[in-house]
Amino acid sequence: MAATTTGFRCLNAPPLKQASRWFISASSRSFATETATPEPPAPKRRPTYFKDKLNAVPSFSEFVGLPDQPLSPEDALELRTAMVGPPGKKKQITRLPEWLKTPIPDNSNYKKIKKDLRGLNLHTVCEEARCPNISDCWGGNDKSAATATIMLMGDTCTRGCRFCSVKTSKAPPPLDPHEPEHTAEALSRWGLGYVVLTSVDRDDLLDGGARHFAETIMKIKQKKPEMLVEALTGDYAGDLEMVAMVAKSGLDVYAHNMETVEELTPFVRDRRAKYRQSLAVLEAAKKTVPSLITKTSIMLGLGETEEQLWETLRDLRKVNVDVVTFGQYMRPTKRHMKVEEYITPESFELWRQRALDMGFLYCASGPLVRSSYKAGEAFIENVLKKRKGVTILADEATGLKKAIV
Repeated sequence: MAATTTGFRCLNAPPLKQASRWFISASSRSFATETATPEPPAPKRRPTYFKDKLNAVPSFSEFVGLPDQPLSPEDALELRTAMVGPPGKKKQITRLPEWLKTPIPDNSNYKKIKKDLRGLNLHTVCEEARCPNISDCWGGNDKSAATATIMLMGDTCTRGCRFCSVKTSKAPPPLDPHEPEHTAEALSRWGLGYVVLTSVDRDDLLDGGARHFAETIMKIKQKKPEMLVEALTGDYAGDLEMVAMVAKSGLDVYAHNMETVEELTPFVRDRRAKYRQSLAVLEAAKKTVPSLITKTSIMLGLGETEEQLWETLRDLRKVNVDVVTFGQYMRPTKRHMKVEEYITPESFELWRQRALDMGFLYCASGPLVRSSYKAGEAFIENVLKKRKGVTILADEATGLKKAIV
């Protein structure tokens, strides 16, 4: 009987393994007289939510351009920063100043022009270069005052400037032989008063595309002689005969952009684009057709100095350039060179006045001014009327103020 009872155990007793663990933990307990210092619990890492990324970008009201409370001059000129990125990897970015914010393009003229472009397989530098003024230039209520900048010879350039977002390739697709006719047809259909033709650089072609450019201008003038045409050309690798061919094609304004000062040219533009070569292009166009308006554009905010800008303006006057524009350089993507400085509207106004004092026929200067921005308005109001004895004083911030001299 005694032998058999040893095989039973109490039903309330813990299992052997659990009992052994309890015995070991009990033996390792501290005495009651010891003061135990419990370790602080490790801080919990808050999970990252999608809303964190939303909070790192402009608010919805900023994005759609809703009216905000007016800022004081000090607050408006202050460059604001923000920390973005996951915890431990945050970095500081500089937000765009207030004067560089633009509305989202959305109106009937804009949509009509974009639809026609797609239908005729045409490209614009407004889209390819991500211009911030596309809503203003394409979307005015008065179509005759709108400005379109057609980019000829495809959307792929043979050069790679560090400021430009246009696609690049050593061997772009061949030219579309129907492009001159399609371009002229589209422009006559839109009823624009002023058009800017530009193009990618085509160093793969013997003439750099000059004949294609000239043919497009002649077809536009055949279909609509009253339309004002500006040609914003490349340097044709320094071939001044090609420059003369385009200058004699019937255009109204010959434009070629210097882009920046001589000291920064090797770091900003493609190595094949040279400062003195660009000056020679503008000089050759003027000598070929002396009555032609010549025009160039300079970006600010790349690290240029005042003395370098003065020297550039003096060089332009030596070759009788008529029109110069100043605009803020804005970085298209992280692959492009960074912005060294955001120039204030007051500084742009100062350089506008300086250019006019030096004898330039007209100067458009402002943070959002581009070579072809409001080109029709600038040309009609400030060049043609000035030749008739009327001076137009432009204020890009508040509109045009006219004064008859």
